[in-house]
Amino acid sequence: MTNEELNEKFAALAVAQAKTEYEIDKFIAGLAVSQAETDVKFMEAAESLKKVGTLLGNIADNNGSNAEDYFFNSLEDKPELGGVRYDTIVKNFFPKSKRGLGEFDIVMVNGESIALIECKYKAHLSDVEKLITKQVDSFKKLFPVYANFKFYLGIASFSFYPELEKFTKQNGVAILKQKGDVVEIEAENLKAY
Repeated sequence: MTNEELNEKFAALAVAQAKTEYEIDKFIAGLAVSQAETDVKFMEAAESLKKVGTLLGNIADNNGSNAEDYFFNSLEDKPELGGVRYDTIVKNFFPKSKRGLGEFDIVMVNGESIALIECKYKAHLSDVEKLITKQVDSFKKLFPVYANFKFYLGIASFSFYPELEKFTKQNGVAILKQKGDVVEIEAENLKAY
């Protein structure tokens, strides 16, 4: 191969390499633009999801408030649970003391008993478990003066499923549910905690 042929081959290679580098640079620039567009779309989607999350949270809060209002209003004129009559009824009780914080949907009190009623739009097993295992202890911790009172528990909800009702009854927790324009209370197996 002559020098001239060799120079032509190198020149052709240099042109091909320059063309390839140009194509690679063009491709990388296209990827960068594409990535930027994807980032913008991702941020828009994230903002939309955040708004949906807020909306769903507001709906859940409203449903919970509706349940609390309904069951409180149903009990307000006749504060009674399982045949035990109460002198005082309080809704949305959020006590704060140096012993901690508490949150109780409905609290009814008389001279020897306290009823703690958890209100849910749709109750779940975990709601009853939490009521049994945490709410009584939390109340006693916040208010040691009531430590020797009898505690009765209730779960109020617009919706129950059979396994939940069975578990609730087996654990001596009253069931408060909507029945037409009145509340039906099942508290035959109610026990003091």
